Amino acid sequence: MLKAVLSYQCLPYNGDPITNAGSKVKEIVLINVSGDDKPGVTNAVTRVLAQHGGTILDIGQAVIHDTLSLGILADIAEPYDTGAVLKEVLFELHRLGMQVRFQPVSEASYSHWVAQQGKPRHIVTLLGRRLTAEHIARVTSVISSFALNIDQIVRLSGRIPLDRIDTHSKACVEFSVRGGASDAAAFRTALLELASEMDVDIAYQEDNIFRRHRRLVVFDMDSTLIEAEVIDELAKEAGVGEQVSAITESAMRGEIDFKESFSRRVALLKGLDESVLAKVAARLSMTEGAESLISTLKSLGYKTAILSGGFEYFGRLIQARLGLDYVYANQLEIVEGKVTGRVVGEVVDGDRKAFLLKSLAAQETISLEQVVAVGDGANDLPMLSIAGLGIAFRAKPVVRANAKHAISNLGLDSILYLMGIRDRDTLAKSS
Repeated sequence: MLKAVLSYQCLPYNGDPITNAGSKVKEIVLINVSGDDKPGVTNAVTRVLAQHGGTILDIGQAVIHDTLSLGILADIAEPYDTGAVLKEVLFELHRLGMQVRFQPVSEASYSHWVAQQGKPRHIVTLLGRRLTAEHIARVTSVISSFALNIDQIVRLSGRIPLDRIDTHSKACVEFSVRGGASDAAAFRTALLELASEMDVDIAYQEDNIFRRHRRLVVFDMDSTLIEAEVIDELAKEAGVGEQVSAITESAMRGEIDFKESFSRRVALLKGLDESVLAKVAARLSMTEGAESLISTLKSLGYKTAILSGGFEYFGRLIQARLGLDYVYANQLEIVEGKVTGRVVGEVVDGDRKAFLLKSLAAQETISLEQVVAVGDGANDLPMLSIAGLGIAFRAKPVVRANAKHAISNLGLDSILYLMGIRDRDTLAKSS
């Protein structure tokens, strides 16, 4: 039995031993260890338990600012004296300068804990340039208000020096939550409203086997991989910039069918000299985080693709620059060095993007659940809706409202956080 003589930050045992028909008397104990992180702490506890036939039922450890927190749930069966075993644990940890707390666990409590394992698990990801206590407090308040329990909290972003928080800083915390929200739609809405109010991004996704096993990432090009709408830039050179921009904005908001708007815009480019394409390409800027994202995905073995309603000429240039695997976009028709105002072949619109995504998944012999799709416009919604992880990136309100996930405040490389990839994993791969 646990004896009261274990007085060094211990709780005395007041319950009855656990017995099962035909088995030895067992006692279940939760051992909580804390103190300065150092080698040998986990070994000190488990070595004593091993010498006395202990069974590890659960174990978890975290280190924050060089301070260790270790938890071990163990059962100790006859003929071993639980009090004597824990006294040895106490002495070993005292020798290492650690604090320890023992807590007896009843059979009913243990059985209830085991029963919780069958409940649904989800991941809530909080992203921002900087995360404050208020951000954490507000998010966890929403989580608890829907009767969800937080199992684990993990920081995915790297450690940020206090004097280096700038416009390109990024911070991310991931909450693993258990339980079924009484109203999943209302929970998601509450998170989105909070994200908008606090200028952060919050994603909510099922924690399943596919979350960390995506294999293909597909991107829209204009205003996603690059910061501009190429057709608008071409229109400026053709002297029809305002007309084309107005049509583009209407299409991005979903007010005009993409094929119709695209046909009208391309027609306005008629007569543009072919040399202008290279001139426009030279001034295009990659979106924040695009290059680091693609290099990380490549190093981890992901396939990548551009599925764009823009023009293939520019898609091929970006492919060469970033090392993307596939490019599907519209081919601008050019005759005798002049743009004709038409495209060659089938227009890549929203439905076509969804078809190409399915085709690439089949070609790579993966399920749609293993595909990540990223885009900003209404014509991206069909592919975002069928991908395992569809992300509206710096998107128009109508797109954010209809996409399952949205990132508006960070760069493209923050997508890695939604895939469960930490900064330290990307640094290890690039070193």
